[in-house]
Amino acid sequence: MGGFPLSPSALDSKSGKLILLVLLVMTASFYTGAFFGRNSSNSPSIQSPSSSETIDTLTFSNKVTLTHRKSPIIIPESGMNICPIEYNEYIPCHDPSYIKEITPSLDLSKREDLERHCPPLERRLFCLIPPPQDYKIPVTWPTSRDYVWRSNVNHTRLSQVKGGQNWVHEKDQLWWFPGGGTHFKHGASEYIQRLGNMTTNETGDLRANGVYQVLDVGCGVASFSAYLLPLNIQTMSFAPKDGHENQIQFALERGIGAMISALATKQLPYPRHSFEMVHCSRCRVDWHENDGILLKEINRLLRPNGYFVYSAPPAYRKDKDYPIIWDKLVKITSGMCWKLIAKKVQTAIWMKEVDQSCLQHNAEEKIINICDDSVDDNTKPSWKTPLRNCVSLGPTSDPQKLPPIPQRYSVYSESLDKLGFTQEKFLSDTLYWHDQVLAFSTWPVWVMNVVPSTMNNTLSAIYERGLIGAFHDWCEPFSSYPRTYDLLHSSYLFSHYGNHQNGCLLEDVMLEMDRLIRPQGFIIIRDDESIISRIRDIAPKFLWEVNLHKLENQQKQSESVLICQKKFWTIV
Repeated sequence: MGGFPLSPSALDSKSGKLILLVLLVMTASFYTGAFFGRNSSNSPSIQSPSSSETIDTLTFSNKVTLTHRKSPIIIPESGMNICPIEYNEYIPCHDPSYIKEITPSLDLSKREDLERHCPPLERRLFCLIPPPQDYKIPVTWPTSRDYVWRSNVNHTRLSQVKGGQNWVHEKDQLWWFPGGGTHFKHGASEYIQRLGNMTTNETGDLRANGVYQVLDVGCGVASFSAYLLPLNIQTMSFAPKDGHENQIQFALERGIGAMISALATKQLPYPRHSFEMVHCSRCRVDWHENDGILLKEINRLLRPNGYFVYSAPPAYRKDKDYPIIWDKLVKITSGMCWKLIAKKVQTAIWMKEVDQSCLQHNAEEKIINICDDSVDDNTKPSWKTPLRNCVSLGPTSDPQKLPPIPQRYSVYSESLDKLGFTQEKFLSDTLYWHDQVLAFSTWPVWVMNVVPSTMNNTLSAIYERGLIGAFHDWCEPFSSYPRTYDLLHSSYLFSHYGNHQNGCLLEDVMLEMDRLIRPQGFIIIRDDESIISRIRDIAPKFLWEVNLHKLENQQKQSESVLICQKKFWTIV
């Protein structure tokens, strides 16, 4: 299901230490149990599935009480408080109640309400997020592509409103995903093959044109991404937390790479020139509005000669306002010098051509604005950056295509060279991490490489290697549901943020890690000895088991590595 973490997400130029938080979803099974993995029982307290058929039941002293963040932070002697069960899906920066409060200050015409809005520190919860009732260890890949436990995502609206399009159906204790979507209700495989035919004049699949990294806008339950995986195509899927109830939660429970995000007023948290294809199938984005500024954001993200796939009514219907919308889309895309290469069976596909003379001509004719490259600095992370109503000129010549995956993993890119990351250092780093995570290379895994927004932009190099990731500031919670990941790897993240910034004290980051990790999931922490010691002392209050190991680092020196495991507990 993709790659494994070989490259750093950030490099501290002062210390030379790697600063990295890799959120790693491992869809291979850790458990020797039934076909769908081991279920939890209804017994109270902490539940720890063992290697046998018995389940150990322990009591815990943590109190169930709604607790908010206070300064200074004080963790009770009884351990971190537990949030009430109704907060089992709490996403701090996508909290409907808080967004409702600030709605009068938001531009609803641009859907600013769908973006991240983090409450003030004192409004954030400071208690462990519990799993829902009857939560079970998730179904493992590849079975999870088609089936997940119903009780883990206990929401029925999508099956009711999208069942006819084969998004998801109820099936006893399970949710069943037939692989359909609004524009491919008969299955994503046929749809993907059709896109390949449309981009290659019926001569091949998407890989024939170098498509190995895709951005799926408004992804639903991410079946498009799931069925691209057999082609070794990596997809970053995103959708807002909107009326399509819990769509991203379904995608993550299936083991598919996805996050909550929206195209509204800010750039998406990805570097420019990251994707060979951007896909929109009824993605509910008004591309034709606001002078096409959202399409200009897609232009920023697309690599030269990349494709924009648009499967929506304006591409084929002649009633209502659809012809007017289509004419606006054609005008905007022509202004950006995109070429419409195919239009059939309810889908239109444009190519972002490399044509500086066309862009310069359109700029002279006042059709398009050219971005000031001194402002559009690719070394700066795209984090809370306002959208820009302009396009960059791009390369002066037709760029060389990146190799296919898996050869792309070994590419030494221009981005690394600009960061001062030498080819020798790159090779050494690659070999070191290959030795560290060798086992992952034979497992079906996907990795979310998260680069701190306060560091250099190494994410561009990560994308150039065929991997995916996002920018983020860990002084704020991540845009994902609770219980997203099976493994988190943090390398010198705590020491990077230090202990002086609001919202990113050691306890804040540990709490967010706990929210993101699945029960029985692992957290691997590399950091300074003093920080390792503090986490080791505090971790039991978070209901983590901890083990300290000494491993050899890249400088061939002994390094402390803390391996934590989140206990499987539930409120009864």
